Amino acid sequence: MPALGYGETQPPRLEDDRLPIVLILLDGLGDRAQPELGNRTPLEAASTPVLDELARRGACGLHVPLGPGRAPASEVAHWAIFGYEGVLFPGRAVLEALGFGLPVADSDPRLYAALRASTVRDGAVWITGRSGAADEADARRLLADLPQAAGFELEWVRLGEGILRLTGAGPEAAAVTDSDPFFEDRQPWLRPRAQTGAHPSASAMAQALATYLLAARLELAGHPVNRDRARRGLPALDTLTTKWAGARLPLPAFAERVGASGGLVTSSALYRGFARLLAMDHRDLATNSDPGQDMAARLDAARDLLRGGAAFVHVHTKVVDEAGHSRRPGAKLKVLEALDPALAALLEPPFDRAVVAVTGDHATPSSGGVIHTGDPTPLLVAGGAVRPDAVSEFGEEPCARGSIGTLRAADLLPLLLGHANRARFLGARATASDSIGFPDQVEPLLPSD
Repeated sequence: MPALGYGETQPPRLEDDRLPIVLILLDGLGDRAQPELGNRTPLEAASTPVLDELARRGACGLHVPLGPGRAPASEVAHWAIFGYEGVLFPGRAVLEALGFGLPVADSDPRLYAALRASTVRDGAVWITGRSGAADEADARRLLADLPQAAGFELEWVRLGEGILRLTGAGPEAAAVTDSDPFFEDRQPWLRPRAQTGAHPSASAMAQALATYLLAARLELAGHPVNRDRARRGLPALDTLTTKWAGARLPLPAFAERVGASGGLVTSSALYRGFARLLAMDHRDLATNSDPGQDMAARLDAARDLLRGGAAFVHVHTKVVDEAGHSRRPGAKLKVLEALDPALAALLEPPFDRAVVAVTGDHATPSSGGVIHTGDPTPLLVAGGAVRPDAVSEFGEEPCARGSIGTLRAADLLPLLLGHANRARFLGARATASDSIGFPDQVEPLLPSD
């Protein structure tokens, strides 16, 4: 048998030094300069020695998920973060349905539906609130008693919310707009419309959906539960809103798309849905009210995923985003300071033998009249082939001087794969589907074939 490398002028074999990747996703991390914090962001004003040490050990930059000024929802940003930019997004309603354990084995359109309180003003319906935990019994009965309509199936998932399935409509009919105005004081209950350029079936579905929602409101307005709520001084849950329409279509699993197996540490239906849609391993944890303890538990779960063979692990926490939505910059600062000590685990095994990144999926300003913004979010990457730069603090202003520069979500995973020595050698074709990174799983040609 010829020796390995016979006739070769290049090294016949290279060391396999592929590393795992751990992405710590602090939801809503980015912010704006806040006057009450000396015109610093909450992250700039917070004491975060561990994040600062990671910044010193690595390289920094800024993350604008969909480009400058574009304010993404978490699910849209993550679609690109996970490497699926350019692949048709199935819609958040599909992800939520999967995350709540509903079967989604077909391509019927699905929408996320919610019972809301409302008032009529200037001839339009304005949303004034939503059902809460104390309203669960009322909401269950109201949703169960909604009039049956051909082609519409509503399945409860939580509180006064459910998944509305449009049976037999075809995936093209999912291209309809929201009826949920999102901003209660800026837009009224919205008429569903077909999106521009959509298939004609979307126009028919938008009209059928409008008819269904109007009939539901008529039924809800006179329902005994809402009459009883009025007697008890509670607002009627008399309007059904819909949003996040989409349909599940065939798409490559994460391991095929990226070239490496992936895992998620989750705590909500959205990210459980991502795990199930993309065939990724996951560990689901209840959220601990103590941010530091919660993060420590998530990093324990990340260790478990690494031990199980995951080459990419996504660790998500919502607490930073929730603090930003409180409109109190000091609250966001305190959450960041509470998280920081737990992140010291990233300096120790097994994370010190991985490429570790910390960033957010969007900015959530802790003041003002916006929810998410396209403001840059800090990014740090440490470990592997990363060459440390001169940044010594983790924050918006210091990271703007980092060597990574400003990148979009679609470029984040390729960057991390490169530093983990997992970049795909462009030009080589080892798999039928061009993966973003080096493909760990290939199909061998066997002598017995």
